Amino acid sequence: MERAKTSKRHLALLNFGLSRMIPFNKPHGFKIVDLGDDHVKVKIPYRRINFNHIKGIHACALATASEYATGLVLLSKLGQREYRIIMQKMEMNYHYQGKMDVVVSYSVNDDWLNEHVRLPLKENDAVIIDCEVKSHDAQGNHLSTGHIFWQVKSWAKVRTKAQ
Repeated sequence: MERAKTSKRHLALLNFGLSRMIPFNKPHGFKIVDLGDDHVKVKIPYRRINFNHIKGIHACALATASEYATGLVLLSKLGQREYRIIMQKMEMNYHYQGKMDVVVSYSVNDDWLNEHVRLPLKENDAVIIDCEVKSHDAQGNHLSTGHIFWQVKSWAKVRTKAQ
């Protein structure tokens, strides 16, 4: 992921790899178009598989891309070796019908993560964080606002067997 932040070639390789690692998303054609230390932008192409019954971008495509964007940033910032993240729930608000390519954007900074994740995990086994993510079409119309709630837990606190 580090190299994909500065190289178009590595970004293309990352998109290729993620489409195979997350096969559910592959048919949608989601592509990371911008990746930085604190943010990601994911494109939902305006194509038939992403349409609803009136040829707009389907609400579920917007929700799935919102989960994808927030998860990518959290894994990138927190690291998958130290923390386990699981989506707890999502709430979506739809504002406008998308009739062209869409970009879903999410960003978070270290101060926010320290306040809402790292410090609380020193006293709690797990925390639930609300990640607000927005989508806009190519003309700048605000299509949706998602609240993706993730449970974050240190791997040391994860119990996978019934006790």
